Amino acid sequence: MPRALAVPPNDDADSALRRELYFFTLYRLLEGSLLVLVLFGPAADMLEAPRHDLLARVVALSYLFLGAVLFAFGRRGELRGQALMGICCDLLFGILAIHAIPVAGTGIALMLMFNIGAAALLLPPRLGLGAAMVAVAGIVGEHFWATLLDESERAITEPLMFSVGYLAVATITSILGRQMRDSYELAETRGVQTAHLTEVNELIIRRLRTGVLLVDGHNRVQLANEAALLLLGDAGDGHRDLALALPELSRRLAQWRESGVVDDAPLQVATDQNDVIPRFTRLLAGSDQTLVFLDDTSMLSRRAESMTLATLGRFSASLAHEIRNPLAAINYAVQLLEESDQIAVSDRRLLEIIRQQGQRMNGIVENVLGLARREPAAPDYVDLVTLVNRFVNEYRAGHPLENDTLVATAERPEVQALVDPRHLLQVLTVLVHNALTYGRMPGEPARVTVHIHHDERRHPLIDVIDRGPGIPERVAQQLFQPFFTTSGHGTGLGLYIARELIRANQASLDFIALPAGGSCFRIRLSATASLRRDRLS
Repeated sequence: MPRALAVPPNDDADSALRRELYFFTLYRLLEGSLLVLVLFGPAADMLEAPRHDLLARVVALSYLFLGAVLFAFGRRGELRGQALMGICCDLLFGILAIHAIPVAGTGIALMLMFNIGAAALLLPPRLGLGAAMVAVAGIVGEHFWATLLDESERAITEPLMFSVGYLAVATITSILGRQMRDSYELAETRGVQTAHLTEVNELIIRRLRTGVLLVDGHNRVQLANEAALLLLGDAGDGHRDLALALPELSRRLAQWRESGVVDDAPLQVATDQNDVIPRFTRLLAGSDQTLVFLDDTSMLSRRAESMTLATLGRFSASLAHEIRNPLAAINYAVQLLEESDQIAVSDRRLLEIIRQQGQRMNGIVENVLGLARREPAAPDYVDLVTLVNRFVNEYRAGHPLENDTLVATAERPEVQALVDPRHLLQVLTVLVHNALTYGRMPGEPARVTVHIHHDERRHPLIDVIDRGPGIPERVAQQLFQPFFTTSGHGTGLGLYIARELIRANQASLDFIALPAGGSCFRIRLSATASLRRDRLS
């Protein structure tokens, strides 16, 4: 299941509540000022004297002072703590003011309704409703207190009506506050998810292998992904004007804008970069901004190559199947000739060579079919020294070397490995044939050595070494690509099939340039211990 995105503290919601707390403290300061004005202002002589003059004056001045302190520190500290401290002061001094100044009691109780609503908005629902209950208890308790002291002439209905109002306002503002906080949290979650998706989209576009340019109506490059910058090379470095950076691409873009026709001919954007094929599309309908897609021709060639290889695999499987019938007839005819008494002894050696090569050809056909069907190798424990010596002797007997030399050497009398011997013999045939054909200096015979040894990790190695002119680095990078060949008569599939056969045996085939001249194709087989574990598992 996908993990939920972690949402950081909601700064927008906190800022909104801080703003509400600021107005709450400002309103408290206004309440304190009104109380002081009622007691010490010009209208004090026009109103009825307070029930407890000293208490009224102390409450008014203390409430104004605390209101100023809370206003000054309202933007600091923890928000809930500030709101809780403020509503406690409001209720305490408000109830005392109602008792001390009966003439202003109704107005004070009415102003407290806003304080209770603001507290319910800022505090969690439990604390907000708790503040309302404290206000109800305070205003009802003050009424009974004054009644017991025979100091109150108001009916019980007034504090009860205020109590209902307090509870209603606290409930409504608490619900609104919760909805507001939920809305901010949902918006923050959506914002985080949107930002995450934006980053993912930018990463996808940046990592696209197809180059992407965003060009405005004035031919200025607004955006370019990494693939486009890599394809443009020095041409796109520091140039925002497409006409200056790539005049030909700018010309094709202008042609497409005018006629809607796209020139599909490859375009060379830089001397050291691959050719590209541009494609154009508008960013939005009616927009003058254009997306330019630069398709690397080398990638298109690899795709076509992959399709060709798939077709070739099916064709080679069909061809190999057709070859098996005449090959079986040849092998059967050789067996009949070997049973004949009229064949001279000297000719029997030729029949043996035909039979051996027929068997080898049948093995090659089986390998081609297995490669087309992607069948796994059938590894077996073999002595590489014995197998390579036998291969060299059979190769000499079946292929006239004339002045060329082909020898097998080994660092030990016996080197064990786990490999499919049919695959290995086919690969050695390809490597030795290439070494004898191309690994010679002009006018000199070829000297090829098949050397068996171990590396530092005890992996068996088979090196096919020649003393020829070597292979240039630019050619060596493409040796194992299908259809690559430097010969007019080759197919370019020999080394490709050889590497595929080696990989089927959990091994590797690499080219190694020799410092003293010549070439080396190294077969690195897996250690027998690890292969034994894989086989048992």
